[in-house]
Amino acid sequence: MRMAVKQEFQAESKRLLELMIDAIYTQREIFLRELISNASDAIDKIYYKALTDENLTFNKDDYYIKITPDKEKRTLTISDTGIGMTEQELIENLGVIAKSGSLAFKQQIEAKDGHHIIGQFGVGFYSAFMVAETVTVISRALGSDRAFKWESSGADGFTVEPWEKDRVGTDIILKIKPNSGEDNYDEFLEEYRLRQIIKKYSDFIRYPIKMDVTRSRKKEGTENEWEDYKVEETINSMVPIWRRNKNELKPEDYENFYFEKRYGFDKPLTHLHISADGAVVYNAILFIPEQAPFDYYTKEFEKGLELYSSGVLIMSKCPDLLPDHFSFVKGMVESEDLSLNISREMLQHDRQLKQIAKNIRNRIKSHLLSLLKDDREKYEKFFSAFGRQLKFGVYSEFGANREELQDLLLFRSSKEKKLVTLDEYVSRMPEDQKYIYYATGESVERIDKLPQAELVLGKGYELLYFTEDVDEFAVKVLGKYKDKEFRSISGGDLGIEPDEQDKPSDAEAKEQQELFRAMKELLGDKVKDVRASKRLKSHPVCLTAEGELSIEMEKVLRQTPHGKDVRAEKILEINTGHGVYEALKRAHASGGDALRRYTNLLYNQALLIEGLPIDDPVAFANDICELMV
Repeated sequence: MRMAVKQEFQAESKRLLELMIDAIYTQREIFLRELISNASDAIDKIYYKALTDENLTFNKDDYYIKITPDKEKRTLTISDTGIGMTEQELIENLGVIAKSGSLAFKQQIEAKDGHHIIGQFGVGFYSAFMVAETVTVISRALGSDRAFKWESSGADGFTVEPWEKDRVGTDIILKIKPNSGEDNYDEFLEEYRLRQIIKKYSDFIRYPIKMDVTRSRKKEGTENEWEDYKVEETINSMVPIWRRNKNELKPEDYENFYFEKRYGFDKPLTHLHISADGAVVYNAILFIPEQAPFDYYTKEFEKGLELYSSGVLIMSKCPDLLPDHFSFVKGMVESEDLSLNISREMLQHDRQLKQIAKNIRNRIKSHLLSLLKDDREKYEKFFSAFGRQLKFGVYSEFGANREELQDLLLFRSSKEKKLVTLDEYVSRMPEDQKYIYYATGESVERIDKLPQAELVLGKGYELLYFTEDVDEFAVKVLGKYKDKEFRSISGGDLGIEPDEQDKPSDAEAKEQQELFRAMKELLGDKVKDVRASKRLKSHPVCLTAEGELSIEMEKVLRQTPHGKDVRAEKILEINTGHGVYEALKRAHASGGDALRRYTNLLYNQALLIEGLPIDDPVAFANDICELMV
């Protein structure tokens, strides 16, 4: 047998190998994905040859990939029954870093029957050096009775020599590095860890990935004694669910896929299966979970879909495929049209990715609209979990997504206290109603007690209840819906003119003006103005706001780090038809201290109604006590 001769790597190998290990790959476990992908390519090459070579028959059952860990020898072997390599191919493909035999093969042949060559960069093989101190490749090429061994311990070079191998294919033997400091390499010799990595990255490789796994059984003739034994198992699923015919799949198939991929601990509320053929070809299975994850509305939550290329996991979470307002969607996308970077860990941001993202975005919206129309109960369940995110989507990015999302919004309504869409609200507005009216508060029950709601509800107009802090911000961005403006019942102008009999005479108007001017002076800059109310019927007093900033928005913003000094322009409104107004007139006429006390009392009452804190609770309590004695 010929002696092995040491040869040097080409292409600045030392620097490139260091780059491979330190920069190109972010996770060591990637090496197994790369070697399995190479093994799959090697089998594919036989398949393609069989298409044009009548002397070659491709029997799929004969082709597999085998993973064999050996803890004693500290080796991990990846074997395949693929096309193998000649001595020259070993030197050319493994001796020149970044030269890919798969790329050359790919350029020579068209993909048929859904088979695609995965490899194209020729660097994946060298990821083995991240975990191995020595890499040995034993290969026998198709049509040859000779085998060769390629071996390297890193950048110093490699040897090639004749070897023995009983069948066509390639064995890659990794001598796993010893543990050092924080670096634990033992994990790559553990069955459970190898199984985990295979399921994560290579579950949908089209050929069986086999491994001898340890099982336990009772020893024959004993009751309590157990023994370990080895049995060969196929680790990967092979045929991905997204490539199967939709008509063959049942709801439980999608649910099982959801659980297997650990998209959530709940059940999926609904799913969307996409097989797109067009400018960009891709498959996708998307899920909307039943419940929001515990960290969904926190900074820690990471959005994104799993991204596959030719059945190989490229990214666990690709954020660019989902807009923020649809970040609740779980699932995967597979495409062969993606431009990957050299490590196949990241995408090159290109036209294909943007096209897929745009398509997915449109499909999610259409699916939600269909759910809203066809299964209202299920949609409302979805909205209770993720409606808040849709509202954030309307508000964020300066309202860029408002038209996309406005028809997906639901709000509690005064009409039967049910959730309604904006379209449903507008479609049943009376002819004389000019605006979409809403009220903000902590709860429906609290809003129902607001004095400001009297006039609107008394007119028979429907009222939307805003109980989440984002609601009013979203509506401010929307501005209007189908040419109908939004109006808060606590806003400056309701757009409802009082009846003629309710309008004051000139003398009454002058009297009111003088009284309210005096009250405004007593309150100073606490309020912008004191006015006669057009909205109060039975209640004596309320606070409203002028301008873009409402009282509820003030509450929200004052809880933020930079919102301590935020103030809404408050108006104190007095019901001139209430007995309190007569008491105010008498106090004003008497010229004593009573008007100050009454004014402060009414102002503090209005604050309490709005859920705002009183500046001086002790003074408020003393004023009440003075009235009692």
